[in-house]
Amino acid sequence: MTIDIDAINKAREEIKTTYLKEGGERPPTSARGVHHVALLSSDVERTIQFYQGLLEFPLTEIFENRDYAGSNHFFFDIGAGNLLAFFDMPGLDLGPYAEVLGGLHHLCISVEPERWEHLRGKLDAAGVEYLLESKVSLYFRDPDGARLELLADPLGEMYGSKVL
Repeated sequence: MTIDIDAINKAREEIKTTYLKEGGERPPTSARGVHHVALLSSDVERTIQFYQGLLEFPLTEIFENRDYAGSNHFFFDIGAGNLLAFFDMPGLDLGPYAEVLGGLHHLCISVEPERWEHLRGKLDAAGVEYLLESKVSLYFRDPDGARLELLADPLGEMYGSKVL
């Protein structure tokens, strides 16, 4: 398969011209923020040990999933009033994590630079493999294979560019 980069770049510029407005011209959003992003967990305790123990995202609640009897719905505080949630689905063979069209590519979480360094040390000590990108970004996988990114840039910025 050959990719026409020039055509892709042209299409991107057309989309930007048509839809992208500067901050002062952009209408306000109708949203208040991300309440939670929900992922799947094959092992509740292992997920808690990873997210609360390793990444230091406090567990805030766990209760039965209303949609599937016996399933847990549990939440971690990821700052700024946002939550990362999980479901386990006991008895269902969900198979391994897979990136599919319409699925999750990765979840990026902003952390303060000193916390980023601290968490990088914890990933090293735990033997978690990661990819360092642009000196401020770590890509790695959780125990179920979901790709995560820890970014030392502030919310609304990425690699020195304003995105909000």
